[in-house]
Amino acid sequence: MTPAAAPRMRPLPIAEWAEEECELLRGNMARADRYLTGAADAPPVPSILGLFARHPRLSGPWLAFSGTLLDGGTLDPRDRELLILRVGHRTGCRYQWAQHVGMARAAGLEPAQIAALRDDADTGAWSERDRDILLAADQLVDGHTIDDALWERLAARFDERRLLELLFVVGSYVCLAMVLNSVGLEPSNGSDPDARPATGPSGTSAQ
Repeated sequence: MTPAAAPRMRPLPIAEWAEEECELLRGNMARADRYLTGAADAPPVPSILGLFARHPRLSGPWLAFSGTLLDGGTLDPRDRELLILRVGHRTGCRYQWAQHVGMARAAGLEPAQIAALRDDADTGAWSERDRDILLAADQLVDGHTIDDALWERLAARFDERRLLELLFVVGSYVCLAMVLNSVGLEPSNGSDPDARPATGPSGTSAQ
């Protein structure tokens, strides 16, 4: 099954936000004021925030949780972005992929590694550690659990907090991909125009 071919629910333009929608950002997202100044040079509001503004009571706690994973987590940012991009690829989520390619580059992923994720190419881009991280994402997407052998290898690399965080990162971004694919949210302006998941749910495993 493929994502919606056309948008089914459009982001709420910031000009239409009431105070409740503004508080959605102020209370739950770091650096929120940069979007809300009203200044001519204020950055555009990402599409996903406009979508979330349609249900502030639901989206506020989600943003707080997501912000913990992105800004207050214990996983190495490179590991986190590796997981998120793999989920974006496996779920065919264009928005998720496009928004995180730049973050992945900033976290240290090389262009060839990002291409290997997108194309399922066995380019030798991955260390054993990276392959286990990718395999964890694949197993969680496919079977909703991690097998004993992989868990043992991951437990030798990560402490309990990081293991839990790995599970929550994959789970939360699979959930988000379901929402974004179903509403047909388009990538935000300024995201990488070439950033796209190549296939989708049928993508092959890193194994």
